Amino acid sequence: MKTLQVGDAAPMFTLPDQQGEAVSLKELLKSAQVLVYFYPKAMTPGCTVQAQKLRDTRDELASKGVTVVGISPDAPKRLAKFTERDELNFTLLSDEQHEVANAFGVWGPKKFMGREYDGIHRISFLIGKDGKVAHVFDKFKTKDHHEVVLAAL
Repeated sequence: MKTLQVGDAAPMFTLPDQQGEAVSLKELLKSAQVLVYFYPKAMTPGCTVQAQKLRDTRDELASKGVTVVGISPDAPKRLAKFTERDELNFTLLSDEQHEVANAFGVWGPKKFMGREYDGIHRISFLIGKDGKVAHVFDKFKTKDHHEVVLAAL
C-alpha cells in the first residue's frame, strides 16, 4: 500500500454519490479545495461520529474554502440511508470496487480483533485547487478528525 503524499497529483476520479449521480473531483476542484476522507463503512459507530463532526463543522470548513467528500466501499443505497439517518450535509461517494481507494493508497491489509483482511484505511487528503495533495491526515481519532483538519487550515 503506497499512500499518496503531500505534493502528489491526486487521481482524478468520478464516482456515484448517495443519489447515484456521478460526481467528479475535477468538477469539485473548480470551486474549492476538497477534503477527501476515506472511511471503512457507513453507519458504524466510528464512521458515524466522524461524519457527524464533519457535518457540524461544514459551514466553518466551507468558510475556509473546503468542500467535504466522504468515500467508502458502500453502495449508493446504503450511503443514502446514512445521509438521511444522520442528516449529513455533504457528499458521500460509493467506491464499491475500491479503485479510487487503491489509487489514493488507502486500500490494504488491516487487523481487527485478531482477524486480518483487506479494507479501507481511515485517511483523509486535502486536495488543493491545483489538483495536488496539500495535506494528508492519518493520525487522528474519529471524534477529533474535524478538529485536526480545521487546525491544519
